[in-house]
Amino acid sequence: MVLSDKIASFLTKGSFIRKMFEEGDRLRKIHGADKVFDFTIGNPTVEPPQKFRDELRKLALNPEPGMHRYMSNAGYLETRAAVAEVLAEQSSLPFSPNHIVMTVGAGGGLNVAFKTILNPGDEVIALSPYFVEYGFYADNHGGILKVVPTDKDFLPDLAALEAAIGPKTRAIIINSPNNPTGAVYPAHLLERLGRLVEQKSAENGRPLYVLSDEPYSKIVYDGVEVPSVFKYITNAILVTSHSKDLALPGERIGYIAVNPNIKGVNELMDGLIFCNRTLGFVNAPALMQRLVADLQRESVNIMEYQEKRDLLLNHLTSLGFDIFKPQGAFYLFPKSPLEDDMEFTRRAQAYNILVVPGSGFGLPGYFRLAYCIDKDIIEKSLPAWTALAQELGLK
Repeated sequence: MVLSDKIASFLTKGSFIRKMFEEGDRLRKIHGADKVFDFTIGNPTVEPPQKFRDELRKLALNPEPGMHRYMSNAGYLETRAAVAEVLAEQSSLPFSPNHIVMTVGAGGGLNVAFKTILNPGDEVIALSPYFVEYGFYADNHGGILKVVPTDKDFLPDLAALEAAIGPKTRAIIINSPNNPTGAVYPAHLLERLGRLVEQKSAENGRPLYVLSDEPYSKIVYDGVEVPSVFKYITNAILVTSHSKDLALPGERIGYIAVNPNIKGVNELMDGLIFCNRTLGFVNAPALMQRLVADLQRESVNIMEYQEKRDLLLNHLTSLGFDIFKPQGAFYLFPKSPLEDDMEFTRRAQAYNILVVPGSGFGLPGYFRLAYCIDKDIIEKSLPAWTALAQELGLK
């Protein structure tokens, strides 16, 4: 056999997101791009902020000697200092460049973190619905994903979480604003989670970590704020990227930040830097590190996303779809009108509407829509949604 047994098995499961994205390519070739309504992948069509373009132009016209060479495996000091300054403001903690590792996106950062903290057989708890790659990332480093359901508002159910934590539990991964629901975890819930983590760390005689995956932290609506996880959880490791807030998914630039008060912080940082190198990332892209250093307070125009959210949300709600109103990110996660979310996905395809079934996020009975696409595609899709709702007997 060409492949390992494990990878052959994983390929059969695959990613619903990628499968549906590829189906979109097939349909676009048949019907034309303007007649296919592809809501499958979180690949922003908005452009990066003007300041990013200004910084890029400045570097291109005034290249610095050695700017494409290796640097510290943790990343450029000035970039890490810029990140630390903002985190210190948000958390009121003494962040320094020594608490930051620049990474190849959030995916790279999560793999580095798992490699650093996991022993074979350790458990990583994810809260459903969750980004499906978490399971593959944990498996990469000998971990086992354990899924715990959230409550009716897609927030962590702390009683269920406490019951799921055992002696082999090494990490809990949280994602706020959440993909796929858009839920934002409030401060009081993070505070209770922090107390639970301290309690379980003491009971098990080793640290239990909270990995906070936050690529959508700047994409929030209606005055909602994303509280700093570091204010409430000592054993917190933040992993993020600029794929969403600066619309740079293809540039693969992000970072890991560790709470300065975490026990053994220097040893943990040494491990993260070592794993960043030995996993083959070596360092985050040099050019992107230089560019994002002065962009830590920048983001894309959030109102563009809010306008798209409201356009799609209001229309689908008027048709009878049951939808949680997202507070952040750029996804809707409606209940499927059919019990079988896979069947609903197939029925939607007949109208050239491409969505991802909730089964792909560990929660059957729902489906995900990414509204980070062009507004005119959303507008053109509305009659198709209306026809689909009529076929299914919705209001």
